[in-house]
Amino acid sequence: MEELRKLEEVQRTLTFIQSRGITTTSSDDSNCFLSKLTLLLVQPCGELDLENKCALVSEYMPKISAAILDEASSNLTRKGYEENCVENSLPLDFGHKSESGPLQTDFEEIAMVGLDAMQRANSTLEDFCRSYFMFHGMDINKPQSVFQYLPMLSFVESYIYQLDDLNEKTVQASSSEMTISERGAAVEGHRKISQFSNVFKSDPFRPLECLLESHVLLTKRMQDEFKCGEEYWALERKLCHALKNKMQISVEDAIKAIHLKSFDYRVLNLLLYQLRGEKVNELHMEFLSVSEFLVEVADDLFDYEEDVLENNFNILRMFVRIYGASAPTVLAKYITEAEEKYNQVLKALDPQLSMHYQRRCVEATKEGGNMSGHPLGTWSIPPLILDEEFYQSSLLDTK
Repeated sequence: MEELRKLEEVQRTLTFIQSRGITTTSSDDSNCFLSKLTLLLVQPCGELDLENKCALVSEYMPKISAAILDEASSNLTRKGYEENCVENSLPLDFGHKSESGPLQTDFEEIAMVGLDAMQRANSTLEDFCRSYFMFHGMDINKPQSVFQYLPMLSFVESYIYQLDDLNEKTVQASSSEMTISERGAAVEGHRKISQFSNVFKSDPFRPLECLLESHVLLTKRMQDEFKCGEEYWALERKLCHALKNKMQISVEDAIKAIHLKSFDYRVLNLLLYQLRGEKVNELHMEFLSVSEFLVEVADDLFDYEEDVLENNFNILRMFVRIYGASAPTVLAKYITEAEEKYNQVLKALDPQLSMHYQRRCVEATKEGGNMSGHPLGTWSIPPLILDEEFYQSSLLDTK
């Protein structure tokens, strides 16, 4: 199976480089070599990015002659070569194999997900099915509507959750404080930060994109949303690092991050259009985008204290750093503008669909602990934490 997977990978790469005109007419073996060379160059290697690799190839390839390769071939046995590969690979062992198994080695190119990610993705999938299926004319109460598309939807969301978990670990590892007596742990921490970071430097969605492409499901718009996901995680790392180290942050970064945060819902929605062979409904996408923003803000208000403790991205937390005690007033302005647009686009929807979606919003807010009958619940700003360091230390003292 492993050999078959490798052959499939080489063939997929060959098809790609042919589409870019990077093939030769001399022989099939030459094209196979170019395909394998391309695969080698895109594999992660420490902190080298693709530009560094290309620069190294340009500088040193002229120095690697056939005579040197012949000498290397005679000096390196197959056993020695394999040991060298194992020794120099960087397994992504985070101490919890169940969490990192699918991304266990840097050389793993096949998209896989773990049970932990599937379990964590379950609540999002349920919400997606109950909130978005109606926009495709599907009845959530009919099992065949759910199970027909569930495998692919579940796989994609679980894959995203795996990467999100790695990003959270990166944020936590980079912000953890260690004493001088914990130097060994500090070294290990820096090693893990480097490993986590490498995942996001090496096109983390590539295996998933290859899988979707092989099922004729990948679209340019979906790829754009994957880029939005990478951008969100990068902003989350940047903003949370800045807050932890008492550095300045920009409102532009904070607003951009909150808008990017629901990229996984947009990926699932675009995927469902593809699975059903439907054209994307732009009105529905516009409406759901506004709704996603309001839901993300509401979730951040609910999770505010926990996000401060765990150093997670949270829009209120960001605004408190930027605006201090005036944060609620500024945030209310953004909420009001979004609600106005929400109500405006809502009127353009089919009346039956509008009614069903508002009913679903009421269900969701009640399930979340809000008994308001308002479709989006009531806006309740929690007490502000103006001094996060004092807040965190005071909670630790009480334990």
